[in-house]
Amino acid sequence: MEQFEYPQNVGLIAGVDEVGRGPLIGAVVTAAVILDPQRPIIGLADSKKLSEKKRLLLAEEIKQKALAWSLGRAEAEEIDRLNILQASLLAMQRAVAALALQPHFVLVDGNKLPHLPMPAQAVVKGDSRVAEISAASILAKVARDQEMAQLDRQYPHYGLAKHKGYPTALHLEKLHLYGVLPQHRKTFAPVRNWLQQHCGK
Repeated sequence: MEQFEYPQNVGLIAGVDEVGRGPLIGAVVTAAVILDPQRPIIGLADSKKLSEKKRLLLAEEIKQKALAWSLGRAEAEEIDRLNILQASLLAMQRAVAALALQPHFVLVDGNKLPHLPMPAQAVVKGDSRVAEISAASILAKVARDQEMAQLDRQYPHYGLAKHKGYPTALHLEKLHLYGVLPQHRKTFAPVRNWLQQHCGK
């Protein structure tokens, strides 16, 4: 963990992060975590820098040891209606609201803050600097990857378990071959272009 100056004398601190702003399909998923200082978790890091096996192990440990944790989400239709930034902020609000304990202060990954009923601070690269945000990034990533695996079972020809919905060459090829699924984000350029070409939308 890089050094981070925590706010002083604020009580319970929640970390919040999102996963899934870039994919063409599915929800943006967020998590909020209040860690227990008495039960430290070794190995917390930016979820993208951890192996899938390590993420799964840490996710279970976070759920067992955290004082509180929760997930939030905004669906593809909400992303299309609001735009991805506003939908991500809404999903963060939902994650914080779902915590069993209300935090006194919230640390959010990135440079934008959702509107919250308690003080909050945005932390650039927070997922590699703040343990609470790292924990949130791990829970959100594991949850979204599991959703993509479920969707993959529903649509096995799409390769969703491999590309997780991101606009990889494989995903774009499958989109071209098989068209748009109900869970696709219709305002994202590759999906929008396919719809314009094939449906005149």
